[in-house]
Amino acid sequence: GCRKRKSVRGCVVGPDLATLSLVISKKGEQEIPGLTDDQRPRRLGPKRASNIRKLFNLEKKDDVRNFVVRRELSEKKKKAPKIQRLVTPAMLQRKRYFRSQTRQKMVIGKKLKEDYTKRLSEYRQEQKELRAAEVAKKKKEKKTA
Repeated sequence: GCRKRKSVRGCVVGPDLATLSLVISKKGEQEIPGLTDDQRPRRLGPKRASNIRKLFNLEKKDDVRNFVVRRELSEKKKKAPKIQRLVTPAMLQRKRYFRSQTRQKMVIGKKLKEDYTKRLSEYRQEQKELRAAEVAKKKKEKKTA
């Protein structure tokens, strides 16, 4: 699949062009049949929770799920979009869990760091004592010799 390169010809229009992409910038006196004469509603409603709230002027406490724009397929079947960015109890629980995990990791990290610094100071003290013992031994040997 190579991308089809769309050529730009400026304002040159010819009989060889199959389609034209046009935008209505100003409406004239007469209506264009099939284009501006009838008002067609949007096929789909908003999917995001905040946009549904904005459309119906809802408060934060109102349940967005009751206001989703449903589309009728047949007399029995209706279709509604899955609401995105919907704050649910499961999502809040997940958020709490992740935050508690982060806090636990911080506490464990702090404890490990304290243990490490304690052990390091012990090790340094041991090394210092060993070095002092070695130096004392060499001094003793020097005196006797």
